[in-house]
Amino acid sequence: MKNNRIKRNWRVPKGQELTELDKKVLYYQEKGYLVPTRKLIKTPEQIEGIRRSGVINTGVLDLIASEIRAGMSTAEIDRLVYEYTTAHGAIPAPLNYEGFPKSVCTSINEVVCHGIPSEDEILEEGDIVNVDVSTILDGYYSDASRMFVIGQTSPEKQKLVDVARECLEVGMQAARPFGFVGDIGNAIQRHAHKHGFSVVRDLCGHGVGLEFHEDPEVEHFGRKGTGMLLVPGMVFTIEPMINMGTYEVFVDEEDGWTVVTEDELPSAQWEHTFLMTEQGLEILTY
Repeated sequence: MKNNRIKRNWRVPKGQELTELDKKVLYYQEKGYLVPTRKLIKTPEQIEGIRRSGVINTGVLDLIASEIRAGMSTAEIDRLVYEYTTAHGAIPAPLNYEGFPKSVCTSINEVVCHGIPSEDEILEEGDIVNVDVSTILDGYYSDASRMFVIGQTSPEKQKLVDVARECLEVGMQAARPFGFVGDIGNAIQRHAHKHGFSVVRDLCGHGVGLEFHEDPEVEHFGRKGTGMLLVPGMVFTIEPMINMGTYEVFVDEEDGWTVVTEDELPSAQWEHTFLMTEQGLEILTY
């Protein structure tokens, strides 16, 4: 479905010969679709920088995977993230971002995202927890999260964690060069609903790489053929937040960050940073 108004984001510098990429993007732009700006198309040098950042980001999550356990405080997770990241010459992107006080987001059970690590928050048997790590290396950003199940959990929570991961995978499969952001959200929404779960609508994935949050917004629900055109060279996250109950959420008034499900039923999320190529998506954070 076309946008009502053509937004001429793609501009070819005066006197510059049109490339094949220019021709393809301009075709969609003239048809009335939303296309990225040239700035969102990363150069090979920028992609390599983001890829290096992603290696450290992955290393952080691998470390947490080896250490996370019942009886551990989320503050201890935060310390591990900070120490590993800085020891590898990088910076935890969340630290002091718009006032966020910690190096990582730890979101347990009914917390959807942006949970703030605390010495008082202790992981218990049966908890499901999302650990969301973002890394800056030499000015390049990467962003990924994983779900961890503490010991044995209920079949219902385990199914939620598994389906959330499947939602990320079907979103990946739906993303194609010269497809649309809406294709991703449509695939995720259908898969979640098929299993009786809902998709959070107030938060979304995003472009990333040169800044923490860039265009496009990658919603995890919607219709095929809508949203921004996906062009090779774009880097963005897909990070579906899947709820056991309602998709509605609220922000904790006390800290201004923690996002919780409205019905306080559990939520799960998985996230990767991706590069769109001519062949499809390449994962930059494993």
